Amino acid sequence: MNILFVNGSPEANGNTAALAQTLLKGYEYQTLNLVDYRINVYGQKLPGDQFEVVLDRIREADVLVIGSPVYWHNICGAVRTLLDRFYGPVEEGSLKGKLFFLFQGAAPEKWMLEAGDYTMDRFARLYGLTYEGMATNQKEAVKLATKVR
Repeated sequence: MNILFVNGSPEANGNTAALAQTLLKGYEYQTLNLVDYRINVYGQKLPGDQFEVVLDRIREADVLVIGSPVYWHNICGAVRTLLDRFYGPVEEGSLKGKLFFLFQGAAPEKWMLEAGDYTMDRFARLYGLTYEGMATNQKEAVKLATKVR
């Protein structure tokens, strides 16, 4: 089973990564830290774009875990840019596997979490992934871990 954790946090070993470690305890997985890649925003044609590199890694995954801190009441910019870039180059229904979402912050309000969960559910359905759910803390990550297998 090929498991990929896409970390949207600027902290490679921060709270988002800690949630991934809890969710994926006992499994081998690869981590892709978005801050290590240049992904142009939707519509930009600047040199050095690495969206295709990241997309290739995502296409190889049987289990995709996307992690984002809550910034400005929403999914962080790195993850949002990644999702935006799927529009156009990725055909609807062309991905496979499971999607898990890790979304954590110091004090997110319920509506913020609901919006993030909705976005990931829609993303999964649009591109052919099975959305397994969201964890916002360690307890939820432990519970959600039963669905990884």
